[in-house]
Amino acid sequence: MEGLKIFSGNSNKPFASRVAKEAGVELGYCELNRFADGEIQVEIHESVRGDSVFVVQSTCPPVNENYMELFLMLDALKRASAKEITAVIPYFGYARQDRKVAPRAPISSKCMADLLTSAGATRVVCVDLHAAQIQGFFNVPVDHLFAIPTMARAWRDKYGAGEDFVAVSPDAGGVERTRAFAKRIECPIAIIDKRRTKPNEAKALHLIGDVEGKTAIIVDDMIDTAGTLTQAVDSLLRNGAKRVFAVATHAVLSGPAISRLTESGIEQVLVTDTVPLSSNAQSCGKISVISVGPLVAEAIRRIYGNASVSSLFD
Repeated sequence: MEGLKIFSGNSNKPFASRVAKEAGVELGYCELNRFADGEIQVEIHESVRGDSVFVVQSTCPPVNENYMELFLMLDALKRASAKEITAVIPYFGYARQDRKVAPRAPISSKCMADLLTSAGATRVVCVDLHAAQIQGFFNVPVDHLFAIPTMARAWRDKYGAGEDFVAVSPDAGGVERTRAFAKRIECPIAIIDKRRTKPNEAKALHLIGDVEGKTAIIVDDMIDTAGTLTQAVDSLLRNGAKRVFAVATHAVLSGPAISRLTESGIEQVLVTDTVPLSSNAQSCGKISVISVGPLVAEAIRRIYGNASVSSLFD
């Protein structure tokens, strides 16, 4: 793997270290510090001239701080004459703002895409974008990785598969993701008809599908405040579900999320390590973490070796 280097920002260093280890390289030596006024200082302490460099940085809370670290790292590597610079963004912040939802509103995810490429990214790798069309906001190649195959394998190993389960989409937009999970554990699907009244607030109204006497698995790309998730749990239990679990890629877990999960009727929530868990989340007995580090590392190896990434999911 000569000529391949992986660096990390401060957002999720344990994840970046695992990716580097799985890829068979040492994590690159760099320092990110703060000046007295809070400005970020980036120092790359090894040569990257002519190298293929991957920067692993989840843009999870604090979102703006982590984005700024990433922008400055990309610029530093560009000015250090790296041959290729790939921004590996396991969790892509601002992805929910992918269209105009009101007059005079920004398309913030498009703005982030422009800033990343202006800073120096020649390729982007993401895991489970909130909206797949965000790939089109970039004028550089985007490799969109999916956590569902990894999560489905973990589910089968722990709980099995078959008609006793039902995969549930918490809204109409997540049906494709839910179907992909259901196909892998060989079970039917159901859909919750949801209405969102304002950001971070939603109300589950109707259930489409049969969950009577079955173990329901809510499948989503992220859990933020857990309002949507816990309302879905209540709806499923009211409609006769025997047990309720959840599978979600990004455990953002903002605000009241942990208390809501603790008080809800959900048994277990399987999440990935794209976002580091807070101490409160780590102590919550209902949360289990499945690593997608090997998946990201394999994608990096394939990109570096000019091999197919899409065949990872065949």
